[in-house]
Amino acid sequence: MFNSGRGFTKMSVPAVAVAGAFISSENCIGMLSSSSSNQKGVVHAEASAPSPLVNMQKVKAAIGHLIEADAEKRNNGTSLKGTFVRLAWHCAERYSQIEGDSGCEGGRMRFDPESKWGANAGLGKARDALEPIKAKFPLLSYADLYAVAGVTAIEESGGPSIPFRFGRIDDVNGENSPPDGRLPDADKGGSQRTIAHIRDIFYRIGMNDQEIVVLIGAHALGRCHTDASGYWGPWNYSENTMSNEYFRLLLEERWSPKISHNGKPWSGPNQYEDKTGMLMMLPSDIALLRDPDFRKYVELYAKDEDLLFQDFAKAFAKLLELGVPFPVTKPWYKLW
Repeated sequence: MFNSGRGFTKMSVPAVAVAGAFISSENCIGMLSSSSSNQKGVVHAEASAPSPLVNMQKVKAAIGHLIEADAEKRNNGTSLKGTFVRLAWHCAERYSQIEGDSGCEGGRMRFDPESKWGANAGLGKARDALEPIKAKFPLLSYADLYAVAGVTAIEESGGPSIPFRFGRIDDVNGENSPPDGRLPDADKGGSQRTIAHIRDIFYRIGMNDQEIVVLIGAHALGRCHTDASGYWGPWNYSENTMSNEYFRLLLEERWSPKISHNGKPWSGPNQYEDKTGMLMMLPSDIALLRDPDFRKYVELYAKDEDLLFQDFAKAFAKLLELGVPFPVTKPWYKLW
């Protein structure tokens, strides 16, 4: 979510076997809900089969070119990187290990009711932006497309290589969508309630405290917009580059409640700002500092970017595979 002159070397992470059993974005990744958005404009195709025959590198290259071309058109320092991470995150985080349903399987975010959930506000633009990729690779399922868009955005931002595989199958409608309320909110009206809410949301999908903190590190990318989430601003000055700057700033800056914006009283939801008023933190970000079990990981990743990248790659890969019934393959020595 940030744009910086700093350069980062993309770190390769070995492929891992991930159980198949994302507050960034232009509109805030993961940690908030806002006013609902309607679904107009592009009419999305019905369904697709699994995508194993699609060339993943060509798909990633096409998404990378899309991100670059869109950023050139904007010419304002913002990009689709954070939005694509949020798209993949919200697609996957509908999972529940209790019910054993949802995740990114089905690609149902393009249908009602999920397309109108408040937490998905603004993501219609991201889905529409990916339609040319879908047209170029018609065998690619929407579910795989939304997930790989987030992976590509991380990697194009100088972040770690994310272990990833195709195989998600689309639904033809939203009838199997889970109930609303499975995505995290930015504020539950107090630090302790917000901390409890964060754990409720992430524990439901099988993440522990370390995985929660490292995933929220995706707030390094993108920014919030008042017309989507109600919140305003980036988390740091390098919103198109993946780094540990989010954690460093969270610890080192003094964060005060935002009371004004552009010379007028702030009328948006409760958020925090640095002394310049140019950077922001959500109540859910500040909550990480107020819980000792969360804070110790904030401090760890603020000091060690390599560890952040390594742990983020594992956690994000795990997130994207939740609820996806990948075929179970036997080791070679069990094939007879």
